[in-house]
Amino acid sequence: MSDSSKSGRGTPITAAVAALALLAACASPTMAPGGPGTTGDTSLGKVLTDAKGLTLYTYDKDEPGKSNCTGLCAVAWPPVTAPEGASATAGFTVIERGSGTRQWAYKGRPLYTYVFDMSPGDVKGDGDDGVWHVAKP
Repeated sequence: MSDSSKSGRGTPITAAVAALALLAACASPTMAPGGPGTTGDTSLGKVLTDAKGLTLYTYDKDEPGKSNCTGLCAVAWPPVTAPEGASATAGFTVIERGSGTRQWAYKGRPLYTYVFDMSPGDVKGDGDDGVWHVAKP
């Protein structure tokens, strides 16, 4: 048994995963009340944003109309949920995730926020692992 097990504390990785899960639980990304299409200014230019003004991202490993970001991926990159009754408009569509929840997509690409973007204009997730990119209008 490791020393960390004896003390009742988990490993640093376990603690990081727990912290991410807590942050993701607090963040429920949604689009602006008027629907999709909100944009904001960042150091990378205009980007799509959620109702709180936070930057939206796309994931290179997704397929058109299908999210491949699940499990821990979706903890760090919360999917932008679409309310019941939301419908396609101006390049935006609604896809169904494997879990059955509805997610906004732009030009077929599912949209996400990044758990470490705390303020409008933050673009901390751009380029992460070479597969995450700000969503441009």
